[in-house]
Amino acid sequence: MVEHDTIKLLRECDAGIKMGVSSIDDVLKYVHDENLKQFLQESRSEHEDIKTDLQKLLVSYHDEGKDPNAMAKSMSWLKTNVKLTVNESDDVVADLITEGCNMGVKSLYKYLNKYKAADEKSKDITKRLIGLEEKLTANMRDYL
Repeated sequence: MVEHDTIKLLRECDAGIKMGVSSIDDVLKYVHDENLKQFLQESRSEHEDIKTDLQKLLVSYHDEGKDPNAMAKSMSWLKTNVKLTVNESDDVVADLITEGCNMGVKSLYKYLNKYKAADEKSKDITKRLIGLEEKLTANMRDYL
């Protein structure tokens, strides 16, 4: 049961990180404020750092991870591009990122509760990812 829950939790984190990095990439070209751009780039780098640790764990369990749900990713991309085409502003970027982070945190807590038997390393990675999402949300507040 531990290994099953661990792999499931790691897969969900993997999909979440991929979705987060993709979302940051989608909005970066619309950012005007240099501080906002820096927050986003730093967060992207921190996501990649967690992803590296996560990939090592997945490899140790002989698992390839998980891609984000194709429909969710497509809808996110469409929403981002429509909103930013209509209003190319930093407050729209901040709103989109905040919304995505909030959804990510909610999902990650749901998976932490669902996969209670996961090992501590996997739970720690999940908690690091939650902390990163909460930090990014806090950094977006001045731009809303």
